[in-house]
Amino acid sequence: MTKEEYVSTFREEESVGWLFLDRQLETVYGSVEPRHYAAEVPYVIGGNDPLDGVSIYDSEAQNKHYHLITYGMSELYYDEELVGGDFSKWGFEFTFRLKPFEADEGDPFWAIEVLNNLARYVFETGNWFEENHFVPINEPIRLETDTDIVGLIFVQDPELGKIETPHGDVTFLQMVGITSKELDTLLENPTIEAVEALANNLKKDNPLLITDLNRK
Repeated sequence: MTKEEYVSTFREEESVGWLFLDRQLETVYGSVEPRHYAAEVPYVIGGNDPLDGVSIYDSEAQNKHYHLITYGMSELYYDEELVGGDFSKWGFEFTFRLKPFEADEGDPFWAIEVLNNLARYVFETGNWFEENHFVPINEPIRLETDTDIVGLIFVQDPELGKIETPHGDVTFLQMVGITSKELDTLLENPTIEAVEALANNLKKDNPLLITDLNRK
């Protein structure tokens, strides 16, 4: 899309990048409306949460689970100067698939905080995440919880994949919880190949890589 086409297609008040994210989500969820949790105060005017918001869908694919998608790691709003870029802002949006956990008693708000913490790290350091990266959390992913999920790997979301937007490419980057033993293995061999091998092994029994806090 050229700058001229962009200007003639979209209005300045439109959230162009957001529109393209939603179009991709519609290929999976159709007209289903997610539960959307927006930042109380936008980050650009001093808010604490870098993400503009997180949507949660109830997915029935594979097994019933929550599917969380972020808004804010890519360029969401109208900006004709960004047309034709290779990547839209950081080039990805986080996703997370989570098996319902009884103690949450509904939507997993702790997971939204984890996503915001990851986003805050990117915004503050300038270091971004890509497929086959991993992150040690060094504590239970859900605080004060008896869970062995203490780290994360990143993969391309199996359903949402990667899209092109007028501002550049956006990968739906899914975080996947890993156990202490799996994390130790990666710390001993911190390579892209090792993360990819772990992801492929987990996919054998869990194709969508749904995180289960009760997994040992």
